[in-house]
Amino acid sequence: MPSVLAPSAPLLLPAQPHRILHVFRAPVGGLFRHVVDLTRLQAASGHQVGIVCDATTGGARAEAALADLAPCLALGVTRVPMRRNPHLSDAAALLAVARRARAVGADVLHGHGAKGGAYARLCPIPGQAPVIRAYTPHGGSYNYRPGTPMHRLYMAAEGVLARRTDVFLFESEYVAQRHRAYVGTAAGLTRIVHNGIAASEFAPVEPASDPFDLLYVGELRDAKGLPVLLQALARLRAEGRPVRLLMVGSGPDAESLAGQVRTLGLADAVAFEPAQPIRPVLARGRIMVVPSFAESLPYVVLEAAAAAQPLVATNVGGIPEIFGTAADDLVPPRDASALTAAIARVLDEAPETRRSRFAALSASVRLRFSMERMGADVLSGYAAAFRARRLDEAASRAGATPGTVRVRSGL
Repeated sequence: MPSVLAPSAPLLLPAQPHRILHVFRAPVGGLFRHVVDLTRLQAASGHQVGIVCDATTGGARAEAALADLAPCLALGVTRVPMRRNPHLSDAAALLAVARRARAVGADVLHGHGAKGGAYARLCPIPGQAPVIRAYTPHGGSYNYRPGTPMHRLYMAAEGVLARRTDVFLFESEYVAQRHRAYVGTAAGLTRIVHNGIAASEFAPVEPASDPFDLLYVGELRDAKGLPVLLQALARLRAEGRPVRLLMVGSGPDAESLAGQVRTLGLADAVAFEPAQPIRPVLARGRIMVVPSFAESLPYVVLEAAAAAQPLVATNVGGIPEIFGTAADDLVPPRDASALTAAIARVLDEAPETRRSRFAALSASVRLRFSMERMGADVLSGYAAAFRARRLDEAASRAGATPGTVRVRSGL
């Protein structure tokens, strides 16, 4: 029976520094922020870190972020073409990951997201010291609707890949539950490592002059619930509320969303802007709206909650884990009426009541989502996987079934 590790307290650093290679596809969004934060924390702890990611996404913003991160990347950055969906070119990308891992002598391959997780766990590294393979899903393949062909395909793939996973570092209890329900009990060690944010992100945001009433920050995809948000906006305006919405981000459905804005007669009420740092954007909206149909543990919710930004969000994925005791305030997904009512409630709330409510959420997030704890839990997850590997090797030499000693020892 595999073990489940409880979240750690203070980190016990390994005797030897690790050579860690983070593997993921797109250098954008919350997944990229997670890797960037981990890289800084791991480098500061004395480990050598490198990145392998897609060469075709992220644009100038990703280039600038990677250049800024360069002093922390002792093992450098390798960028190769990676497709979002399964493709014949995956074979070449897989070999590129394996070559890079051998070249830098990586002893930890940490895959992020479905594509990065597949590369990190499948790539062959013959003739090298034991390599620990860690996996953080970030939602991804687990967010497909259960029972659909794509969901069955990806869960079957996750079942195969689980056999090559030393430690699962699930970013939310929600994704861990999905894994147990649709893949099965993890064969490797598992722990929940919530995304964490820095103390500086709890500083108050000074509101801009003439802010928008509503703010959306994220990928422009229908799956983010944006058609429902536009319906809610139209309903609010039909009620006589002259509310305006700022949508910040980019994505494959940008043009169709712009068309929906025109169809609903909202051209004067909605502004689109490209992706940009979130804190200056938070100052330009009174209420952040997160209408997603599926999420894991979104940074945008953590960042807004930390800044005590008034929030309306759907009850999906790991968002209830962020809201904690305030999770009853969350809205059912795909329900324009419920979203409209929730936004109207915050708009009509007495300012002092609203400030108090979201200050309490900020204080709760500060206690539960520390960046330092995130970094410590990831490193101690690696350490536990190395201990388990040594125990399995000892058990094998003694003629016992690998994993027996590990389970009895509580790892």
